[in-house]
Formats: sequence, structure tokens, C-alpha cells
Amino acid sequence: MRYLIISCCFLILSCGSYSKKNQLTEQEVKKQFITNPYFSDANQDYVYKASIQVYDNSFGGLLIIKKIEDSNHRIVFTTEMGAKLFDFSITETEFKVNYILDELNKKLLINLLKTDFKALVQEQNLVSKSFIKDTIHIYQTAILGKKHFYYVSEHLNQIIRTGYQKEKVHFLFTDISNNIANQITIKHHNIKLEINLKSISK
Repeated sequence: MRYLIISCCFLILSCGSYSKKNQLTEQEVKKQFITNPYFSDANQDYVYKASIQVYDNSFGGLLIIKKIEDSNHRIVFTTEMGAKLFDFSITETEFKVNYILDELNKKLLINLLKTDFKALVQEQNLVSKSFIKDTIHIYQTAILGKKHFYYVSEHLNQIIRTGYQKEKVHFLFTDISNNIANQITIKHHNIKLEINLKSISK
């Protein structure tokens, strides 16, 4: 009986929404879309020195992101010597693997990278709820059916992907200038996957 009571208490405590757990105050939705401007210029090649840690493996090199046209981006990860590690195309409705290294060619990892890079480059997202915390505005949206919270002060500083009311993935944008996030970290909390990007086109 005691274990049943403990289990029920744990269930009740774990059922609070992400917004309540993080003391976000809900507001009236005043904007239909939230914008991510960081990869929106089709005339610019976004080049980053990149490191990807996945489980016990580490890969380093250059990540190049290019906007081809509206809602269409190409993302290529190479070694610094130019050997390709992966090459993805992302549109509004499609994620295409043009190439991927055998070591990275795992269905689970590809699905994670698909969701990560979709969130990273998608420019316009429909706002479903709006919150505020201190001076930070937070906008709830969905990408590929998963809840994302966009944290905006002067710039878009963070994106939090949640699942089962918990933070699953944290996108952090720093050193921001001219609509470019010169440093980006994408960290997963439920698996060992972290992506670190530092702009070299600054």
C-alpha cells in the first residue's frame, strides 16, 4: 500500500506541464508566427567549425548550411580535409539523406538529426501559446509533431524541445550579430548527443 501511495505521489508531481514547472506565465497570443532568422539569407553560405559527440564517438570538421530557396536548405558536414560525413536536404515537407557515413548511418541518429536540423533552419513556425518569464517572451510551437519553446529577449536565444513535459533538447544561440548566431550548441538530455558550432564566416 505504501508503495502505491508513493507511486501516485510521483505520478502527480511528474504530471505538471513544462510551462508550469518552469514558472512561465501564459499570455494572449499576439503574433501568429515566431521567426528564426539565423539561416534565412539565400545569398550567404553559413560555415561553422563543428564537433558532434554521439555516444562514445566524436566527429569534427566543417558544417555548411545553405538556403537554396524558401523552405529549402542544404546541410553538409565534412572533415576539414573535405571528406563528406553527411549531406542532407531539408524542405517544408521532406528530409532527404543525400549521403551519410556508415558510422553515422543509424535510423535513430538520422531521425534525431532530422528533427534537430529542421528546428535549426525552419524560419516560420505557427505559435500555439505565448508566455512570459521576467523580460523573456516564450512561444510554443510544434515541429514534426514535437513541442518546441522559443525563448526571445532581444534575439532568439534558446529553443527547448520537450517530451512528456520534460526538456529533451536544448538549442543555445550566442554571440549574435547581423541575424547570425556565431555560436550554437544543441544538447540532448536523454541520450549522449551534442552538437557544437562556431562560425568561421564572421
